[in-house]
Amino acid sequence: MGDLQVVGGIKKLNNRSYNSWSTCMMSYMRGRDLWEVVNGNDVRQPEAEDANGTLRKWKIKAGKAMFVLKTTVEEDVLEHIRDVDTPKEAWDTFANLFFKKNDTKHQLLESEVLSVMQRDMTVTQYFHKVKTLCREITELDPKAPIGDTRMKRIIIHGLKPEFGSFVVAIQGWQIQPSLVEFENLLAGQEALAKQMGGVSLKNEEEALYAYKGKWNSKHHAYGGSKKNDDKVRSHQGEDKVRSHQGEGSVRSWNGSKNRGNSQKFEGKCYNR
Repeated sequence: MGDLQVVGGIKKLNNRSYNSWSTCMMSYMRGRDLWEVVNGNDVRQPEAEDANGTLRKWKIKAGKAMFVLKTTVEEDVLEHIRDVDTPKEAWDTFANLFFKKNDTKHQLLESEVLSVMQRDMTVTQYFHKVKTLCREITELDPKAPIGDTRMKRIIIHGLKPEFGSFVVAIQGWQIQPSLVEFENLLAGQEALAKQMGGVSLKNEEEALYAYKGKWNSKHHAYGGSKKNDDKVRSHQGEDKVRSHQGEGSVRSWNGSKNRGNSQKFEGKCYNR
């Protein structure tokens, strides 16, 4: 039963899997010495039999190749090759059939990957989605694969805004992290935000600046009131000094006056 579903571990061909299916099928056919009759140098049936049994051998190979091709495709795909005579015809039919469909699908996937956004997805879910889209695009066009550098740009473009400052900081590093390391860094930052009570990175940063602003305002207010208090105390001190100085002057004046009176009184007594 397993052999009817999958031949050599190859999943059945459908409207979405032609590139991966054709790559696996090519390897499988070569390993079974069948590729020459599918898309190699022996795709045409010999006209007549010879002493070496060339025609018979070819028909055996072609029969095996047709069996593999017909048992590794979905029912709706099988209808397209039901009446073909050679493996080469079957192979070319699939190529022509899926090339047009894949071209349209390729354009749709390109549009989707350029507009993909993280939104409510976690970092892990978002990376998985982008990687899946890029892998499908690469399968449709193996000659222009999407590398890690372009994939990272796509991911950064669609990240949540609160990761902006964190990404800018990473981009300033002398040695840039790989795609896997970049994912781990963002996932760690996301986990840190959740541990801090679900506060977003952006709000957390704003709160930090707000706190610093309040602290500075408080510091200036305290400094100002302290200076005012110092001024008041200074004035009070000066007033006290002046008051003491005044009292001293009065006492000195009164003392000198009393001494004068005493001298006068004493003089009067002496004169008498």
